[in-house]
Amino acid sequence: MFHRAMTLIVAAVLLAGFAVAGVFLHVPYLVASPGLALNTLGELDGEQVIQVEGRDSFEHDGELSMVTVQYAGGPGARVDLFTALSAWLSPSQAVLPEEAIFPPDRSVEEISQNQTLQMDDSQNDAIAAALTELGEEYRTIPIVAGITEGLPAEGVLELKDVIVAVDGQEVADSEATVSAVRERSPGDPVTLTVERDGERKDIELVTEESDDKDPVIGATIGNDIVFPFEVNISVGEVGGPSAGMMFALGIIDRLSPESLTGGSNVAGSGTIDIEGNVGGVSGVEQKMVSAKREGAEYFFVAADSCSQTFDSAATGEIEVVKVSTLGEAVDSLAIIRSGEGLNELPRC
Repeated sequence: MFHRAMTLIVAAVLLAGFAVAGVFLHVPYLVASPGLALNTLGELDGEQVIQVEGRDSFEHDGELSMVTVQYAGGPGARVDLFTALSAWLSPSQAVLPEEAIFPPDRSVEEISQNQTLQMDDSQNDAIAAALTELGEEYRTIPIVAGITEGLPAEGVLELKDVIVAVDGQEVADSEATVSAVRERSPGDPVTLTVERDGERKDIELVTEESDDKDPVIGATIGNDIVFPFEVNISVGEVGGPSAGMMFALGIIDRLSPESLTGGSNVAGSGTIDIEGNVGGVSGVEQKMVSAKREGAEYFFVAADSCSQTFDSAATGEIEVVKVSTLGEAVDSLAIIRSGEGLNELPRC
């Protein structure tokens, strides 16, 4: 009896020790949980998520919701072992290594700023893709988006300089600008006509040889997009590019006299580029749970992310539709709206 009692006491002490350690021992892992579901056709803090100025816009029933993942943990706010183990056992959560979101060579501030920039870029790309799908025209303007230290552009070009011409030949976008520079040999001069603060000036640079033997000036050229009317998207503190597809669909709905959804509740996740290509995203398992929790009937997912849909806690409880392009998403919505041919919707 004495030995049995001592065994029970030791076991209880060990269990208590493990419990205390689980609460106070913090681990370098992140817990991913279902996050926000925000209807792009609705309102946030009393304002329309998508606002159009300078063009007729429309409001329709139905929902086209972007969904997010909520992360706990990270540098300076690590989760405890007990929380990580509980999440690992949860069907709706996932445990990731800290480096998946916070690479050790980048600060939290840098990552946050990058997420904000990605959100801004995804909104512009979504507007461009939506207008292309609707047959509306817009303009692109090549601008200086980055400058490499130690190369000719440093101290001469400035961020946001608009590139008007290369050696007197007008350029329409970033691709044309880069091609014009690369027509030279390393060591050749090149003159850029730039617009800065409303004034134009000619800047002569001498190209250098890159690691790939191409002529370079040390400037990253991006595209600024000029739209025929104003579209503003407000989503609060959400960052990253994964809502691009749903933004584009929401914009099309706002600019169309007829509803895209026919009153259906649709959620989804996928990046978008200006040509309407839908790209893969992470966290689909948790996003599907967010969508189901908010009453979505359909979940649109980038084709590249299809493999993530099979292990979600919401698998089998929500209709998953595979999307590769914005046009495919619009076509699928037409099928949902009509209620006919639902078995023909593309599936993962």
